[in-house]
Amino acid sequence: MKILTVLTYYRPHTSGLTVYAERIAQAFVARGHEVTVLTSQFDKSSPRRETVNGIKIIRAPVWFRLNKGVIMPTIGLLATREVLHHDAILLHLPQLDAAGISLRGRLLRIPTVVAYHSDLLLPPGAFNRLVNFVVDTANRLTARLTHRITAYTDDFAAHSPYLSAYAHKRVTITPPVELPPAPKTRVDEFRQAHNPHWQRTIGMATRFASEKGVEVLLDALPRVLEKYPNTKVLFAGQYAGVWGEQEYFDRLSPRIRKLEAEGRWEFLGVLPLEKMAEYFPNLDVLVVPSLNSTETFGLVQVEAMMNGIPVVASDLPGVRVPVGMTGMGEVIPIGDAGSLGAALLRIFDDPEKYPGDSAALRTRFSPDTAAACYERLFAEISAEISRK
Repeated sequence: MKILTVLTYYRPHTSGLTVYAERIAQAFVARGHEVTVLTSQFDKSSPRRETVNGIKIIRAPVWFRLNKGVIMPTIGLLATREVLHHDAILLHLPQLDAAGISLRGRLLRIPTVVAYHSDLLLPPGAFNRLVNFVVDTANRLTARLTHRITAYTDDFAAHSPYLSAYAHKRVTITPPVELPPAPKTRVDEFRQAHNPHWQRTIGMATRFASEKGVEVLLDALPRVLEKYPNTKVLFAGQYAGVWGEQEYFDRLSPRIRKLEAEGRWEFLGVLPLEKMAEYFPNLDVLVVPSLNSTETFGLVQVEAMMNGIPVVASDLPGVRVPVGMTGMGEVIPIGDAGSLGAALLRIFDDPEKYPGDSAALRTRFSPDTAAACYERLFAEISAEISRK
């Protein structure tokens, strides 16, 4: 099968959405399919066309940015050319261009599936309200035209205005999570490099963005440090130059710089997969204090749990699912720094209270399992189309 995957941001961009798309694409290739990714050339240094790990990548030039979205004048032409040569289409939303591509799939009778990753919630302001309206309109048109829409969890789907409106098209597919085991020597080397004094470690693995709740962790730390002064935060992910987040970063920087000077905070930057495999075993706990429905699951939660690391997550639809499913951590009210601090202390006080089954998690969240679900979905849609 030839599968066309379309999304706004792909590698080298790093986010939960791009990681999901990459893992599914790689799993398709491993199962014998041909995969093309159509995306934006958001970074002009990236080539227009290349093949990486068996995945053909086509990048459309970006004319200008619209908040976190991009305008690509040639995306329609590129999409038409590629749709004509593929057997199935997988679109990743939110994405401004998805409606036109789903229309092509409908007209050409090609099975088209939307993977819905999150709602779009921009900060207040007239311009952002306009952007929200445009994207919401495009997403709803896409939903009408596509054959199926997938969600990470039933929990998020039931609470999302978008997904709940199209329940008749919705299918839940567990997101793909994989993390290669790291040799103990490499785990020890990572600790020696980033935590040589064996401090208690709180991990946060995400982009430095306002919806991720970095300030919630900052507000919770004084209570934790009062009881456990030998505690350090290891922040893995992009923290400098995150598009649209400079003001947020600047606002929190003075507090973080003070913690850095005290040896209680370290930015690790974006880590490759093999380094993330060394990172998680060096944590005592991972926090996911997200603030709104732009976070729908948090793949890093499962990655941490695969390493036996408990998690503290916000009580958001979808985000609370991994802890509820495994018992490996605590769920706290959204934006509640006091509850986050208390949960961290409970985990530090009694870490044995949060055991997990790493092998079962690896099987349930295998990219191959998710890819097989998409295969069956494409086959089901193809059969429906042929009967019409």
